[in-house]
Amino acid sequence: MKLIGPFRQVVTLANLPLRGKLSDDQLEIIVDGGIIVNNDKIQQVGNFEILKSENQDIEIEAIEGEQVLLPAFVDSHTHICFGGNRANDFAMRNAGKTYLEIAESGGGIWSSVQHTRSSSEKELLQTLLERINFLISLGITTIEVKSGYGLDVENELKMLRIIKKAQGQTKATLVPTCLSAHLKPRDFEGSNKEYLQYILTEILPKVKEEGLAKRVDIFIEKSAFQPEESKEFLLKTKDLDFEITVHADQFTPGSSRIAVEVGAKSADHLEATIDEDIEFLATSETVATALPGASLGLGEKFTPARKLLDAGAIVAIASDWNPGSAPMGNLITQASILATFEKLTTAEVLAGITFRSAFALNLEDRGKLMEGLKADFVTYRTNNFQNILYNQGSLKAENVYIDGVKM
Repeated sequence: MKLIGPFRQVVTLANLPLRGKLSDDQLEIIVDGGIIVNNDKIQQVGNFEILKSENQDIEIEAIEGEQVLLPAFVDSHTHICFGGNRANDFAMRNAGKTYLEIAESGGGIWSSVQHTRSSSEKELLQTLLERINFLISLGITTIEVKSGYGLDVENELKMLRIIKKAQGQTKATLVPTCLSAHLKPRDFEGSNKEYLQYILTEILPKVKEEGLAKRVDIFIEKSAFQPEESKEFLLKTKDLDFEITVHADQFTPGSSRIAVEVGAKSADHLEATIDEDIEFLATSETVATALPGASLGLGEKFTPARKLLDAGAIVAIASDWNPGSAPMGNLITQASILATFEKLTTAEVLAGITFRSAFALNLEDRGKLMEGLKADFVTYRTNNFQNILYNQGSLKAENVYIDGVKM
């Protein structure tokens, strides 16, 4: 057991509600605070000197200089297991080429599929671990990682096995998600419906048998899978005891409603969500996940986070780090920019990248600095926690702790 501190400010996020809008005066901020860690759990948070006086013989890990303490961050939507690079896609898009034109010239998701299939397991593992370490350096200790660049039995299993192997080589929590339904691969001879059936009968049973993922995702969009076939697929994955999440309403509306109807844990993207579906999301347990990195990468409008929060939705913010539409990977920068355009309070942003994102991953043991929760937290060398979002990602994390241990 040890006491860490003192911190100029401890921002606990304790007692904040799971859904709806938040004001900054709802934040609990402990001045000159400390945190007691017992094994891998938080035991107590409070004034450092009081904690010290009440625990005479406790080990003390002293913090030098003015620092602030927050819960570690959660990135609930990434595609960071991939091969290759799509910088040419970005250049073509900025030069005015359409999505279809880029795909026809050899770019798009299919380009990443080809690169990932041709990459060795060693290469994919190495680059995945490098990206994980970058995210940890930002204070992100829980990371969802999707497959979806394999799109056949051999390569989807290869990706998920690599993610499992990476978990054995990092202290961060990795949450694998099977996204075999990213799009129908060009080399599959059959319809969308037949490909989805192939996933259900050939891929998911093996994923379950090897314990490679408990979650399944699908991209519902005109260029990927259509609403009705997607709904049928999702209901069948639920029958196989998988949790589900959905790429919804990225370019066209309607699929977020399907996510709610089938009981998806989250509906992610939502840039095209219309007002009536905002109300539908807001009265559900499905998390509305904003992915500002995709908006920045594609030059598209942002998820209507302000409307969603005002309506009472559970709003998370994730990076969507992928090689095509969201190559930045810096969740703090993205969340800060989203806040500027959507007029989000600091409390709403911090909730969106901590306990609300954790809820989207069905992990309610983290995201707040409270007794009994996982001892994952991050410090910044500043005297005011507001500087974190104010500097839009240029203020770097000072120390990152996982299970109470400094990385």
